[in-house]
Amino acid sequence: MERVETDFLVIGGGIAGLFFALETSRFGRVDVLLKGSFTHSSSWYAQGGIACVSSPQDSFESHISDTLKAGDGLCKADIVKSFVEEAPMRIADLIRLGVPFTKNAEGNYDLGLEAGHSHRRIYHVKDHTGMAIIEALKKEAKKRKQIILWENQWAIDLIVIDRICCGAYVFDKIKKTTRAFFSPHTLLSTGGCGGIYLHTTNPSSATGDGVAMAYRAGALLKNMEMIQFHPTCFFQQSSQKFLISEAVRGEGAKIINQSGEHFLKRVDPRGELAPRDIVSRAIFLEMKEKNIPYVYLDIRGKQREWLEERFPYIFSYCLSQGIDMSKDLVPIAPAAHYQCGGVATDTYGRTSIVGLWAAGEVACTGFHGANRLASNSLLEAIVVAGRAAKSSISQNSILRSDIHSDFPYCLVVEKKEQSASETLIVIDEIRKLMWDCVGIVRSVAGLEKAKKEIGLKIDFFKNKEKKEAIVSLLEVKAKNMALVAAVIIESALQRKESRGAHWIVDYPKKLDIPQDTSVALPSL
Repeated sequence: MERVETDFLVIGGGIAGLFFALETSRFGRVDVLLKGSFTHSSSWYAQGGIACVSSPQDSFESHISDTLKAGDGLCKADIVKSFVEEAPMRIADLIRLGVPFTKNAEGNYDLGLEAGHSHRRIYHVKDHTGMAIIEALKKEAKKRKQIILWENQWAIDLIVIDRICCGAYVFDKIKKTTRAFFSPHTLLSTGGCGGIYLHTTNPSSATGDGVAMAYRAGALLKNMEMIQFHPTCFFQQSSQKFLISEAVRGEGAKIINQSGEHFLKRVDPRGELAPRDIVSRAIFLEMKEKNIPYVYLDIRGKQREWLEERFPYIFSYCLSQGIDMSKDLVPIAPAAHYQCGGVATDTYGRTSIVGLWAAGEVACTGFHGANRLASNSLLEAIVVAGRAAKSSISQNSILRSDIHSDFPYCLVVEKKEQSASETLIVIDEIRKLMWDCVGIVRSVAGLEKAKKEIGLKIDFFKNKEKKEAIVSLLEVKAKNMALVAAVIIESALQRKESRGAHWIVDYPKKLDIPQDTSVALPSL
């Protein structure tokens, strides 16, 4: 097996991974592994922007308060304060790196308003902020000789020896070979797990690989039951849903049912600007009560020219589906969107395993709590990636030259058709099961059913491994999905209350003292 040694190993090429790479590249070689290409990350699809206090009418205290309210008691207040106060410095970094945040006619930054925020504080690049940030960071990374970008590299497992992370096994999808990347500093920035749900805004590659690898390595996971569902996704039959940014509601869009009723006011006085968990649940229950597949987003009061300028990406997509937002109602329904829990870290991205850091959606810092506030995700990603870079640089570890590790099985891109067909069926069953039983509204009976079914699928792959020495990438994906599903279900069963993104009919009330849930080997 080919061996690659590097000072810093980054698994994931989204905003957190690229920012970490830029910060560490002055201190050694950095290898950045992308599962696909730069356009396959959740960061790329991020529309809204980055929350950051900058106007005289706003304040850190207000942003902190909004974050704590949305997080529904699970946010760590000191962490929220620290990240919010660091935001202006990270925005300055992004501007220095060439991110062209949108400005208004007066030449000032055009701050957006989104649900859960008391003031306009969202820095954005029209409605494709993630794309613009990735392009700027990628452009800078390609200038740095110390940064090596590897596309189409699938990280299979972390290399952990004596509770120390020493790198990862990685499959090259082009050359069809496995390499062992060794490094004293490994960053997980693999994104979330929305792809394990039938309906999601995430790319199909978001199947929780980082969480699965961290769990198998023995890392502590926290609050994995807190899966956020975005309330406004364009309704269509395909599994990957097109997200319609919170910013559209921030600019005045209303949510109505088939009768034209503005039903959200019955649920929360903030209406469309209530936090995502409240809006998604209200839409889900309205759809269930009326037996309808979707409701509508109404922004017909805005001129077409304004919509095309402010939301070019969204307007263009809707138009391609036969919807003119300036004249037509937009059919919407919720979809799985963001993993609020994840690999437990401190504020510098350090996990419970020496030599392993995590940043971005894969991590759980205590910033988002039980429900993420809109546009706080990219803020956390940049802040923690920068801090993880400082932490890893200061650790100054040297890779031991005597470490070796054997890869446990032979990997191939694909196997015979029958085997692939069986695995695809399992994947479809996992996604449907998670949507039906571990979705927006849950029950103990549904969770127990899901636990039993997922357990059978995990056993299926274990038995398959005993019989076959060759494993396909599709099987790796399915095994990771089943493992992450099991972790989410276990965490959900631990929480005997309804809080934030976790709403369970058997325990509709919140407990007086909020607590984190945790899962680690050998929990499952």
